[in-house]
Amino acid sequence: MKIEVFGPGCQKCNKLGSMVDDVIKELNLAAEVVKVSDINTMVNRGVMFTPALFIDGVKKCEGKVPSYAEIKKMLGGE
Repeated sequence: MKIEVFGPGCQKCNKLGSMVDDVIKELNLAAEVVKVSDINTMVNRGVMFTPALFIDGVKKCEGKVPSYAEIKKMLGGE
């Protein structure tokens, strides 16, 4: 599983990245987490608002920090 967290490094982006890391540990997932801060990459991938979360190349969330439970559900937890 490849998880990408898009954002320039702001507080919300860092929070999302941290929550993703926590969910991965809780669910004991084998996942590669990539933090993407390059503006050109964001634009090319269609990210208009940050933070954004992609899982296996599919945009799951944009412009907000989802709840822990929402992230868990996106990653296959209950």
